[in-house]
Amino acid sequence: MRSDSANSQASGRVVLAATILGSSMAFLDGTVVNVALPALQNAFHASLADVQWVVEAYALLLAALLLVGGSLGDIFGRRKIYICGVVVFAAASAWCGLAQDIHMLIWARSLQGFGAALLVPGSLALITASFPPSTRGQAIGTWSGFSAITSAIGPVIGGWLIEHSTWRWVFFLNLPLALAVILLSARVPESRNVEISRRVDWLGALLVTLGLGGITYGLIELPSRALPNPRMIAAAIILGVLLLVAFVAVEYYSRAPMVSLTLFRSRNFTGANLLTLFLYAALGGLMFFFPMDLIQIQHYTATQAGAAFLPFVAIMFGLSRWAGGLVAHYGSRLPLTVGPLVAAGGIALFAIVPQNGSYWAAFFPPIVVMGLGMVISVAPLTTTVMNAVPDSESGLGSGVNNAVSRLAALLAVAAFGAVLATVFNHALDQHLSQLTMSPDVRAQVDAARPQLAAAHNPAPAVQYAITESFLSGYRSVIWIASALAVLSSLTAWLLIEPGRPSSADGVSS
Repeated sequence: MRSDSANSQASGRVVLAATILGSSMAFLDGTVVNVALPALQNAFHASLADVQWVVEAYALLLAALLLVGGSLGDIFGRRKIYICGVVVFAAASAWCGLAQDIHMLIWARSLQGFGAALLVPGSLALITASFPPSTRGQAIGTWSGFSAITSAIGPVIGGWLIEHSTWRWVFFLNLPLALAVILLSARVPESRNVEISRRVDWLGALLVTLGLGGITYGLIELPSRALPNPRMIAAAIILGVLLLVAFVAVEYYSRAPMVSLTLFRSRNFTGANLLTLFLYAALGGLMFFFPMDLIQIQHYTATQAGAAFLPFVAIMFGLSRWAGGLVAHYGSRLPLTVGPLVAAGGIALFAIVPQNGSYWAAFFPPIVVMGLGMVISVAPLTTTVMNAVPDSESGLGSGVNNAVSRLAALLAVAAFGAVLATVFNHALDQHLSQLTMSPDVRAQVDAARPQLAAAHNPAPAVQYAITESFLSGYRSVIWIASALAVLSSLTAWLLIEPGRPSSADGVSS
């Protein structure tokens, strides 16, 4: 019996090591690449739309195929699909590191997102299958804790590599991690769901990918191409919306849907996911543009920019256990109303504080306030989602909420970029109208517009105009993000049921 117990513990440690390292690769790419964007702009002379696609190509495939990845693991074997995801992710990472132009990098990031869609749901699924209920919570807590640590140190390491070597090492860093995951996963026991339908909702996956892709394309390209070809932009957005409507119809009538629409009969489940959409759109938009402000406007090094959000991660890591008990004491509605409001205040501070102050005066207070708001929100949000669905569909409920959070960031980066570029161009026109310059200099400035704050001009007055125009657009984006956080708070107050959650809160199966 001691031998069996020791073997079980050893197997559990292997599962944890394999899943922590594997999921860390996906989490790292979700944070480190944002720090690398200014370096990518300089290396490839890329426009804002180009670097948006570097992030969005990855996020689009991950958000659209996340639930498909989980289904494939349940049907064909969670370890098998998890390893496949790691292999695809590693190959795509190598392709990213070897990319010779921005378009090659964007295609490589798409493949990376596909690999992440296979490995991300597999990590928690393997833990759930490998640990009994008595120790499963502790195992998931260990996984979450180490994931938070990698999310914290990843941007710092990535920033150091960018500063002292090249942005390419941000992607090459995944290769030794992938090799370790593959070797460890060979010792992980296989598992699958023998009761699940063996059908995969490929039609639903195609519709949601094309639908989100059309909307994302329209929003990203809107500032640069709307005037010469507005019909193409409008057609992409309209087609994207129609495809998403078709996706909902397919899910409604499908025998094996990717998303079970019956889950949304629960008021708490619907409210929690709508709150997730608004709150994570605010966070995702801020996280995309904040490193640009630090590096291109405040002239922080990549390492300093990577470390700027460490207080946020420290708050999330240190107070998550305390926040997890809020629902038991106060129910879901109160923390999910107060938390987003506090986060909205922290986000608003980014637009209010002076941009030329020290880190501790200008950026530390907003990060701390926003971190407090998010830590009050995240654990109660997860608890609300899981309590709103029956135990038999807990994995699907969690997967839907995870997909919604990634969808929120995907749409926010596209929409916020359109807003920032529009405000930037309008403000720059106003500044330039007050300057006297030759037609050649004006042509040079106009040609560099798509690069926004990455554009450089030797004339101090012109450079000042570029900087101030970017800050005008950046502050507009921050205020929209703050408004979305307030809207998420209002959603909780109106839709989340008052009182403490009960086991009967879910959808009847």
